[in-house]
Amino acid sequence: MARRVVRDIPLNRVEGDLEIRVELEDNRIVDAWSSGTMFRGFENLLVGRGALDGLVVTPRVCGICSTTHLMAAAQALDRIAAVAIPDNAVRLRNLALMTEHCQSDVRQSVLMFLPDFTAETYQAHALYAEAVQRYAPLQGERCIDVVRQTKTLLEIIAILGGQWPHSSFMVPGGVTYAPPVTALNQCRHILTHYRQWYEQRVLGCTLERWQAVQSAAGLDAWLAESAGHRDSDTGFLLRFAREAGLQGLGQGHGNFISYGSLNLPNDSAVAGAQQQLIAAGFVGKDGRTQPFDQALVAEHVAASWYADYPGGRHPFDGETVPQATGAEGRKYSWGKAPRYQEQPAETGPLAERIVGGDPLFCDLLRRDGADLVLRQLARLTRQAALLPAMATWLDEMIARHDQPYYAAVPPLRDGRGYGLVQAARGALGHWVEIAAGKIVRYQIITPTAWNGSPRDGAGVRGPWEQALLGTAIQDIDNPVEAGHVVRSFDPCLVCTVHVVGADRTPWRC
Repeated sequence: MARRVVRDIPLNRVEGDLEIRVELEDNRIVDAWSSGTMFRGFENLLVGRGALDGLVVTPRVCGICSTTHLMAAAQALDRIAAVAIPDNAVRLRNLALMTEHCQSDVRQSVLMFLPDFTAETYQAHALYAEAVQRYAPLQGERCIDVVRQTKTLLEIIAILGGQWPHSSFMVPGGVTYAPPVTALNQCRHILTHYRQWYEQRVLGCTLERWQAVQSAAGLDAWLAESAGHRDSDTGFLLRFAREAGLQGLGQGHGNFISYGSLNLPNDSAVAGAQQQLIAAGFVGKDGRTQPFDQALVAEHVAASWYADYPGGRHPFDGETVPQATGAEGRKYSWGKAPRYQEQPAETGPLAERIVGGDPLFCDLLRRDGADLVLRQLARLTRQAALLPAMATWLDEMIARHDQPYYAAVPPLRDGRGYGLVQAARGALGHWVEIAAGKIVRYQIITPTAWNGSPRDGAGVRGPWEQALLGTAIQDIDNPVEAGHVVRSFDPCLVCTVHVVGADRTPWRC
C-alpha cells in the first residue's frame, strides 16, 4: 500500500521567510504548497504619501535588488510625467541595474544553490570532496572569492548612485548625478577587472567563446574542450548535476514571461529587439512567443491572506487588504498569485533566454525541458551577455560626458503610470496612481510573486509548486532535492531568518 505523508519544509539559504509544505507518496512529492510567511505592507505604507516618496521607500522593499525597485519606481513616474529621459541617464540607470544583476546572479549560484552539493546526501558522489572544498557554506574557497569580487563590483553603484543598497539617485526625468570622467574611468577599471575574474573563474573561457555555444551539442563539446571549462563554476555545475541525475527535475508549467528591460539609448552601439536589450514577451506551452501587454496581468487572492475579491484584478484595480484569521482553510500565503492571460508563468534568467530566442537555451529546453539545471545555468551565465553592453555604455558616457543626464519635469499632480523591469530574479512591476500630488494606489508584483505564487482562483498551482511535483526525496529528514528545485528559481521573500524544527533541531535543507 502506498504510504502518504505531509511535511513542512522551512527553507534557509533563500532571501526571506519561505515554508514549503509537500505531500509525499512513497517519498515522491505528489502535491506542494508554497507559503510566504511574512506580511510587510509596503504598498499600504505608500498610500497618502507624496508622489516622489516611492523613490525612497520602495528600494527598501529588498536589500538584494533595491536598484531594480528604484528603476521601476522611477519609470512609473517618467510615464506619468510623459518625459523622455536623456540618453546618458538611460545608460547610467542601465549600468547600475546590470551591476546589481551580476553580483546577485553569482552570489545566488555560489552562496545559495551550489552549497546544496555539499549535503550528506551526496557523500558517495565522485565530486563530493571537491564540492565541499569549493562551496561549503561560509568556508568554501569559491564562496569567499565570490564575496570579495562582487563586493568590489558593487562599488560601481556606490560611485554612480552614492550608496548601495537602498540608493535613490533615479528621479523622474533622469538621474541626480552627472559623473565626471574620472568617476566613469574608475567604474571602467572595476568592470574590466571583474570581467577578467568572471571569465577565468565562473565561465572558464572568454565571453566570446561562451557566446559561440549555440546548441546542446555545442555545450557538450565546450565542456569536453578544456580543463578550464570543466573546472569553472559553470563546468562544475554541469558535471555534478549530470552525475547526480538532476536533469529533467523541477519542471513547471512551461510558460515563460519577461517584461523586457534595459531600454536602448538613441545613439548607442548596443543593439536589441524592441528597443530593449532584454526582450519582452510571453511564451506558452505551445512554444510560440506573444507580445507582452501589461493590461493582461492580474492578481488572484483566493489562496492568499487578503480580503477576497472575485477572480483576478489588474494592479491598477488591485487591493492589499490583509485578512488572516487562521480559519480560512484554503488560504496559506501572504503572496498573491499573479497570472498572465489567467495563466501562471515562470520568470527569471531562463525566461529571458526563452523569450529572447537564445539558440542554446531553446535547444536545451527542447532536449531536457525547463529543469532546475537549465534554470541555474541561465542565471550563472546571464552576464556573459550583460558585461559587453555595460562596457559599451560606460565608454559612450565617457565620450559624451558633457551631454545631459536629466530633463526637467513639472510637479506631478495627477495620473497613472507603471514601471516594468527585469530584476535579477525576473519580472518586476510597479503600478502607481497619483491624485492631487499624493499616492492613492501603489501595487508591486515581484518576480517571486510570479514564481512562488500560491494557487489562483481556479486552483492552479504556482510555478515552483508545480515544479516540485514528481521530485523523489531520498532522505525525508533532509529533503535536499526539494531545495534544489525551489532554489533554482532564486526565491526572494526578503528579511531572511534562520529556522529550526519543533524540537529545536536545525533544518539542513
